[in-house]
Amino acid sequence: MPSLSEQMAAWLRQQVSAAGVRGIVVGLSGGIDSAVVARVAQLAVGERALGVIMPALSDPQDEADARFVADHFGLATATVDLAGPYGALLDEANRALAAVPASAVPAGEAANRLALANVKPRLRMTTLYFVANRLNYLVAGTGNRSEIAIGYYTKYGDGGVDVLPLASLAKSQVRALARDLGVPARVIEKAPSAGLWLGQTDEGEMGFTYAELEQYLNGGPDGVAPATVARIERLARASDHKRTMPPAFVPEG
Repeated sequence: MPSLSEQMAAWLRQQVSAAGVRGIVVGLSGGIDSAVVARVAQLAVGERALGVIMPALSDPQDEADARFVADHFGLATATVDLAGPYGALLDEANRALAAVPASAVPAGEAANRLALANVKPRLRMTTLYFVANRLNYLVAGTGNRSEIAIGYYTKYGDGGVDVLPLASLAKSQVRALARDLGVPARVIEKAPSAGLWLGQTDEGEMGFTYAELEQYLNGGPDGVAPATVARIERLARASDHKRTMPPAFVPEG
């Protein structure tokens, strides 16, 4: 039987063929998920796999790790620095919001932080689709089963993709696949982070570990702390809209 990576590469080739495109583009973040998807894309379509590195006032280590992965696998890359567009967009949007009555704008750091954090992944996906359209490539997403289950991604940001190679794999399975593929150890062992702000980690933001989430997904609430179960289920309910098409009005009669 073909290995998991061989099956995934064959599936990606089928998706490329069915879509009538030439190759695959992947946002290369310096994390384990993007490293795995980029390597499998390379196995699937060879030199027609492209990793796009998109720093946006990000941790320099993330960019260094992304380049390290690309060099390790001999993967072609393009770099688009989004710091300027990010700043310009926020300047214009905040200028516009200044004209909105203060009572209409929610107060508090949490709302502001969420709004700011979501801009970066949406700018990155806009960039990936520009590159993909110019090259006639598919955009491969890096979301895994664990993150998709609780909506741990940005709607129309890193959730806006053409194909999801890792959607059936929990985080531990992604790590195992990364080892099989020869992803550098420093990337496999790196604390998972969406890089939304300095010091941000996935598990810190989620409020539980990937191991706890995986235990819940595989076996239900038994053996998982009740408070963690409640948080997981609350996040899943709140993110239902991310996993379905937007509601559409249908007139009566």
